[in-house]
Amino acid sequence: MLRKTRYCLTTGAIALALGLAAPAPASATEDYGLPSLTGSSQAITGEEFRLGRAWLRQFRARTPSWQDPIAQEYVESLVSRLLPHSGLTGSSTVVTLVDNRALNAFAVPGGVIGVNAGLFAFAREEDAVASVLAHELGHLSQRHYSRGRARAEQTQLPAMAAMLAGMLIAASGGGDAGIAAAMGSQAAFIQDQLAYSRRFEQEADRLGLQTMAQAGFDPDAMVRMFRAMQRQVSLQGGNPPEFLLTHPLTESRISDAESRASQLEPMRPRDDDPTYHLVRARALLAVNQRDPQQAATRLAQDDAPAEARRYLDALIDAHHGRTDSALSQLDSLARELPDLALLPVSAAEVAFEAGRYDDATERSRRLLRLMPGHMPATRILGEALLQRDPNEAYRILNELANRRPEDPQVFTLLAEAAGRSGREAWGHLARAEQMQLTGEIDRAIRQLDVARRVAEQSGATNALARIEQRREDFVGYRETMEKF
Repeated sequence: MLRKTRYCLTTGAIALALGLAAPAPASATEDYGLPSLTGSSQAITGEEFRLGRAWLRQFRARTPSWQDPIAQEYVESLVSRLLPHSGLTGSSTVVTLVDNRALNAFAVPGGVIGVNAGLFAFAREEDAVASVLAHELGHLSQRHYSRGRARAEQTQLPAMAAMLAGMLIAASGGGDAGIAAAMGSQAAFIQDQLAYSRRFEQEADRLGLQTMAQAGFDPDAMVRMFRAMQRQVSLQGGNPPEFLLTHPLTESRISDAESRASQLEPMRPRDDDPTYHLVRARALLAVNQRDPQQAATRLAQDDAPAEARRYLDALIDAHHGRTDSALSQLDSLARELPDLALLPVSAAEVAFEAGRYDDATERSRRLLRLMPGHMPATRILGEALLQRDPNEAYRILNELANRRPEDPQVFTLLAEAAGRSGREAWGHLARAEQMQLTGEIDRAIRQLDVARRVAEQSGATNALARIEQRREDFVGYRETMEKF
């Protein structure tokens, strides 16, 4: 766990270093020259998009992911609520969840947003998590990467390459050597720019607060989150959360955020519902797999809603193989809270993991009749049908893959469905997609070569055309990744 924590620190530092600092104007006021946000909008450039996606693939190759489709759908919906108010336009964001108990989140040019399971374990309210995401969107919308590059165009790419190399060494088990490599290369690059980090953080805070208010969240939650982080530093003897290692927190920064938050009100206050607390229960269970009771104790200590504690009890029952009890509790909660899709889809998940495939199929289909396209239910339905009807599983998972071309877990399932339903060439293609999404680009290209031979032998002309197209794309991906 320590090694994974160290790696998270390094990657967070890299993500922020991509956006370090433009020079402050000579006339900068005490507001640090913050730009006016009225009517501002920034679009992600093609170069940033390619850079971010290439970085993400290498990140996935070295970092354990938190594979939870229910939590994934929730975080994506949270980002979608914030995005229209963030100043980013024409953007295509991708969320990656990290299996790490450290409190951390990061943003990388090109719209990549990473969230640790530990962020949910730490934050007691939805608005606190929204404040972190809004802050990260602020870094992206203010183009901190591009503005930094304008200052250091000649050194940016070599520095990034060295930092990414250090990141990969650390992730592969190089430990302190990898961190030293990354930090050493950063030092030369940002030595004359550190004075501007405060400006960039305040820009992201300011836009984040505005984004929160316009999306209907409580801007004061950002201040509460900062104060909670300060308390953690004090309790841990000065060892700050990972997030603060790349986003330094000072009293003046907190005061500035507090002053700005006091001038804002949520534009569309939202009705309270327990959804966040249910997702938090899942995160607490994920980071306490060896002792699930610790998750229950934490929820009780934080005075979480009763529904969240009952939900976690059901998940713990499922974890210990008490499937009937788990399903009974989840069904009871679903009757009491009929508007929360998270409850019936959780029951479908529990049924599937217990090997009750027909029950999982029925529960997933029932929810999808009410909410067509619901991602977690669709994925569970596809997995359950793999055991009963591979043809139908392939159809459902293929549609899901078309909607989620950046989701490696979906392509893993699609490859299995293709193989079981006799679509061998398409199966190799799906496997190649999963490989390239997780950073194994050379293996992915070799897998495409296998797919092409199979398609030629079987006369699968449609598959062959798609394989040729994707091979050209993969070669381009490799060229981008080799820049690192």
